[in-house]
Amino acid sequence: MTGTAVLLLGVALLALAMGRYTVPFWHVVQALLSHVLPLDSSATSSEASVVLLVRLPRVMLALLVGGGLAIGGAALQAIFRNPLVSPEIIGVSAGASFGGAIALLVGAGAIMLVSGSFLFGLVALGLLFLITSGRGGTPMLLIVLGGVVVGSFFSALVSLITYLADPFSTLPAIVFWLLGSVATASYAKVLIAVVPILAGTSALLALRWRINVLSLGDEDAAALGLRPRTLRWVVLISVALIVAGAVAVSGVISWVGLVIPHLARMWVGPDHRVLLPVSFLLGGSYIIAVDTVARTITGGEIPLGVLTALIGAPVFFVLLRHNRDRIWDSA
Repeated sequence: MTGTAVLLLGVALLALAMGRYTVPFWHVVQALLSHVLPLDSSATSSEASVVLLVRLPRVMLALLVGGGLAIGGAALQAIFRNPLVSPEIIGVSAGASFGGAIALLVGAGAIMLVSGSFLFGLVALGLLFLITSGRGGTPMLLIVLGGVVVGSFFSALVSLITYLADPFSTLPAIVFWLLGSVATASYAKVLIAVVPILAGTSALLALRWRINVLSLGDEDAAALGLRPRTLRWVVLISVALIVAGAVAVSGVISWVGLVIPHLARMWVGPDHRVLLPVSFLLGGSYIIAVDTVARTITGGEIPLGVLTALIGAPVFFVLLRHNRDRIWDSA
């Protein structure tokens, strides 16, 4: 876990230094430390403004979004006992997108945006459980198909919202938001995201040893004194809260909750006491790095959702091919 934290720190400092206006690495460090310690900084006022007012909130928001989606994906894969589960595949992101799109359509504020995303993310989870509920274990195919149904339903509702939106005012805001980006990051948005994401993340970290037991199956968990159904719903509500906070400030950023837990599992193993915090740190590092590429590779800015899909799909294909026997045997 220490190595992941060092990686996150290095990626964050590079992101603060890189961009169309390059800031020397040492000036970045001085600009940050001068606000904490009584040190003289050789960074110019322009450099300090770029680092502290433009790039730092963007890096903080990318950390929250990437880390939250990654730890949420790892928790879902554990409680479903399925390596192909993620907030996108089970329809949570689509449900949260619909709630956020409604809030944007009616011109609601940031609090309603988060509340709407959380509410419909939870509705999507409830629909999935209605589809997959039954005696015995839930087959992987049923979970995937149920997620496809739920996601398609809410995606259709989002399309209806975009059809009803005013094409000259509301529609551009909804479309840009749905593509996924932290380009409009500010300290105000960081404050909006930090409450639901850290609340859900803290709950998952507090339950990480219980998630270890739950990943063994309901019978084993009950034999060890846990209440599997109650615990599962606590985890699901925590993930829905994380996804709501992430979607509300950044739109839909796909593949993070599916790919990053696999990479973290390959690094530190399946113990969720370590896997969950490493997934958070690795997911934050990943989105910070991708966002840095998005704002520097071209004259414009590529939406994060586009880049994460372009990167995540082939990476997951490689992981799937490498582990296909173990995955399908556990279906």
